[in-house]
Amino acid sequence: MGGSQLSARREMADPANSIDPSEVAKFEAMAAEWWDPNGKFKPLHMLNPCRLDYITTQIATQFDRDLKAPRPFEGLRLLDIGCGGGLLAEPMARLGATVVGADAAERNIPVAQLHAEQSGLEIDYRHCAAEDLAASGEQFDVVLAMEIIEHVADPQGFVNTIQSLLRPGGLMLCSTLNRNPKSYMVAIIGAEHVMRWLPKGTHEWSKFITPDELYDLTRNAQLDPIDRRGMVFNPLSWRWSLSERDLSVNYAIAAVKR
Repeated sequence: MGGSQLSARREMADPANSIDPSEVAKFEAMAAEWWDPNGKFKPLHMLNPCRLDYITTQIATQFDRDLKAPRPFEGLRLLDIGCGGGLLAEPMARLGATVVGADAAERNIPVAQLHAEQSGLEIDYRHCAAEDLAASGEQFDVVLAMEIIEHVADPQGFVNTIQSLLRPGGLMLCSTLNRNPKSYMVAIIGAEHVMRWLPKGTHEWSKFITPDELYDLTRNAQLDPIDRRGMVFNPLSWRWSLSERDLSVNYAIAAVKR
């Protein structure tokens, strides 16, 4: 089912743009709540420490940086695609990276800009698609694509665009949701219907991508996968943690440009 699903999405998508207008509209409607830890983005606030653990470790390893240093990512240019309100862009800026945050949902940008200003951070936020940045010849050491590929119209085109945005030896970090019965129960039934952490319809299970499919998309784009980890929620401790084995629902991969 996976290959045919991805092929169908590619056929329907505009080859010059991976944006899905219906997906953008969902996040436009929630823009004002990005920094409310108990609002509609509560799941991302809960997940963020786990995501940051994975991101910072992979960047430090790839670029030989000491995370104990005051600004370990100084000199690295980083792009956060689908930056939302800046939940990842701000910690990356605090770690010293030069950060560009891009989002197709226009209402997210002023929210992110205001919060960065209030936090004393300089972040270059832009209302644009990844394809716009690629067309203008932008280049980055690191590209973050966290919880976004399951919302684009053309996953392969999206990863191809990321590849073009990376400098040789640059690092892509991508997280998404696996597609299987468990992920349907957890991410759709559990998160949207039972716990009501997210508005109903935030995710479409058919758009979820298996780890093997994401690896194939990555290799097809001339990127070399170097790592993948699950992000697992423990209902007893009410915390997320990284797992080398459990990729059954949320997971992330790292890949390097050849």
